[in-house]
Amino acid sequence: MNVFVAVAETGSFSAAGRKVGLTPSAVSKLIGRVEDRLGVALFARSTRMLQLTPEGMLYLERIRPILADIDEAERLISNGAGAVPKGRLRISASVAFGECCILPLAPQFLALYPQVELDISLTDAVVDLVDDRTDIALRSGPLRDSALKARKLLESGRVIVASPDYLKRVGAPTTPHDLAAHNCLRFNFRRSLDEWPFRDPTSGEPYSLAVTGNAHGNNGVILRQLALQGVGLARLGCFHVADDIAAGRLVPVLESYNPGDIEMIHAVYVGHENLAVRIRAFIDFLADAVG
Repeated sequence: MNVFVAVAETGSFSAAGRKVGLTPSAVSKLIGRVEDRLGVALFARSTRMLQLTPEGMLYLERIRPILADIDEAERLISNGAGAVPKGRLRISASVAFGECCILPLAPQFLALYPQVELDISLTDAVVDLVDDRTDIALRSGPLRDSALKARKLLESGRVIVASPDYLKRVGAPTTPHDLAAHNCLRFNFRRSLDEWPFRDPTSGEPYSLAVTGNAHGNNGVILRQLALQGVGLARLGCFHVADDIAAGRLVPVLESYNPGDIEMIHAVYVGHENLAVRIRAFIDFLADAVG
């Protein structure tokens, strides 16, 4: 199984052989024996490349948790109940959450667990944990139905903010309808809307208004920077701009119209009975630090 995973990850018998300490011919024969036993082809072979077949992709997906369980079992047996977290830990997080919460806390986590090797990727795209070989994904918003496990880390509201310079230059909006005269910074990814939600402070009725502006970004870090530079108003997660508000770099506006919507952030992972110690340690650490 380990040799099969090495071939799937490297795309060649020779590279896999170097990784596992076998000759290319030994790797080829081993994969051939596995295919003969299963009665299916796991790889489509050509003169230039190897590509997983659908059966190979399914086999890869199913054996990774098995190998992780074997690895964890051996660690528990060799180290006892106090197994030390170690090995590479692949983490995917949104750019904003990664900038605010993952990167500042990484030195502390590595000091606690020096045998863990952090591998961090920041993206606002939803990654496939199995295909991307990711141990933990930090995701905001509603979770899709899946076989993945999730642990809630925090709840964060949203707030419309602008720099003092922008508000001095353009003026602060007093009602949401005033936004028609303002530059509203918006997200450009597909699931975003060109509307911001509000709640009438008198009736309590929720409603939305279309907003416009001349700058867009695919993550909150971009919009925060534009807001800090006085380009316009941005609607961002409170966790992302709390320090800026406290320091006076950004000013909340239209708070009496804030609808109070909550953004939940979860740690998502492939769950099985014996979760790797390094994965459990990071989730526990992060939950304590940001919860």
